[in-house]
Amino acid sequence: MHSEAEESTVCDVCGFAEARIRYASRTYGKGQDLLVIENVPVVSCPSCGTSYLTSSTLKEIDRIKRARKTVAVTKLVEVASFSVS
Repeated sequence: MHSEAEESTVCDVCGFAEARIRYASRTYGKGQDLLVIENVPVVSCPSCGTSYLTSSTLKEIDRIKRARKTVAVTKLVEVASFSVS
């Protein structure tokens, strides 16, 4: 887990010095192959509006996906479908 204090970095797109790093859950695959990775650092720039994952984050996601049998734990999760009324 990460603290509530926001972290910042330099935006790789526009160079803004105070881009924020927020932590989000990302999903990969679907059905029986669904994998949820929690606490993924996402860079979000208020100056240019871009959100992106760094190359080191993408490498770690690839490592987790390859090692999912040894690093992932099974959890029950509620699933709802979006529908327009």
